[in-house]
Amino acid sequence: MKKKTKISLVISVLLIVLMLTSCTALTGNNNDGKVSEISASSSGTSQQSQPANQSSEPTAGNSTQPANTTTEPSNTTAEEQKPQTVNGLQLSPGIENIKVKAVYLTGPSAGSTDRVDKIIDLAKKTELNTVVVDIKEDGSLNYESELDVVKKYGKQTKYYNPEKLIKKFHDNGVYVIGRIVTFKDPTLAKNRADLAIKNSKGSLWLENGKTPWTNPYNEEVWDYNIAIAKEAVSKGFDEIQFDYVRFPTGKKADFNYGANVPEKAVAINGFLAKANKVLHDEAKVPVSADVFAIIVESKPDGESIGQRITEVGKDIYCISPMIYPSHYANDAKKGIMANGVGQQINGIVFTKPDLEPYKVMYNALVSTKSKIAAAGNYKAKVRPYLQAFTAKYLPNGYYQTYGPQQVKEQIKAVYDAGYEEWILWDPSNKYQESYFNPEK
Repeated sequence: MKKKTKISLVISVLLIVLMLTSCTALTGNNNDGKVSEISASSSGTSQQSQPANQSSEPTAGNSTQPANTTTEPSNTTAEEQKPQTVNGLQLSPGIENIKVKAVYLTGPSAGSTDRVDKIIDLAKKTELNTVVVDIKEDGSLNYESELDVVKKYGKQTKYYNPEKLIKKFHDNGVYVIGRIVTFKDPTLAKNRADLAIKNSKGSLWLENGKTPWTNPYNEEVWDYNIAIAKEAVSKGFDEIQFDYVRFPTGKKADFNYGANVPEKAVAINGFLAKANKVLHDEAKVPVSADVFAIIVESKPDGESIGQRITEVGKDIYCISPMIYPSHYANDAKKGIMANGVGQQINGIVFTKPDLEPYKVMYNALVSTKSKIAAAGNYKAKVRPYLQAFTAKYLPNGYYQTYGPQQVKEQIKAVYDAGYEEWILWDPSNKYQESYFNPEK
């Protein structure tokens, strides 16, 4: 009798343990498997807008003394790296905790197992904790979309499976930002000429005689990009970053945006506000935007592309000024970025900016902070893009090889200017372990 009682007791204990284990497994599953329904609005409402920023393109501009104190970067703890769930969307790690230290990846790189594994290995060994992955570039999505509007008017190249890719990054504690090249979309512009920028004669305007752009004033263009972003969120991206959220550069007389259009900045700000409402307020995912760094120093440049530093970040989570030293004007007599004078940044003239990465980065960010502070009601934080490539296109004597020293100088400048986050840009996606501090 005593033996039967003991057996019954053991069985009861085992059953209780199994029940507890099942409950833990169920509560630990943050993904309910539901995918939000995506629809692209086709309102066709004509609104205002202007050129956006591209993380790789040079921009000639016209345009201090570094502080002695260094703000040390915050170390993201293991607890902060735990995946979270917000409205059914798994964020890994949570946006509230992470201090982004990122590298940029193209679609082909994101589709390369070897390249992805190398990035994950870097993230395990160093402070690197985030990747920016191309979703749409040059009008083509880098994975298969289920959106009818993309199938009809867009283009798709199946470089990677977003769900599998993001899961792999998340499983290794890496935050994933999706980059969408917005208004520079030659595919949509060719397939829907009514949505494209026209020239003074009413034909398609072509950048460098080759590439058409969509019209940032047209709200149907807004909705097309927001629909793509919303679908990307459903596939697991932790944040959406809009690039080329601007008007193209060129002579004013060359463009025909339509009749009675408002200022360009009104269109850009309107698009970002609408994107933030759909993606952040409703889908609970942060919205960021890349901006030209020159808009901090040159108001005319900002007006030309529709990016006002005092307004572009008023409705979104984050802005990323592309502060590449090589992209500022130099004092060469001829050549790329040459204006014979150099570039004024924060009141200091840099004649060979590519040779002074720390000073350029520091002063650009100090100037940015000053402009934003004066604006008031500014929502976005600042997360700059840093140069991790060698600008061999500059005249001899005006560029240097960018390696660990130049990258670390820029990172130090970010901290010294009082900011905490950064993204490295190298179009070839070759990032050295020595760029980063070891993981503590």
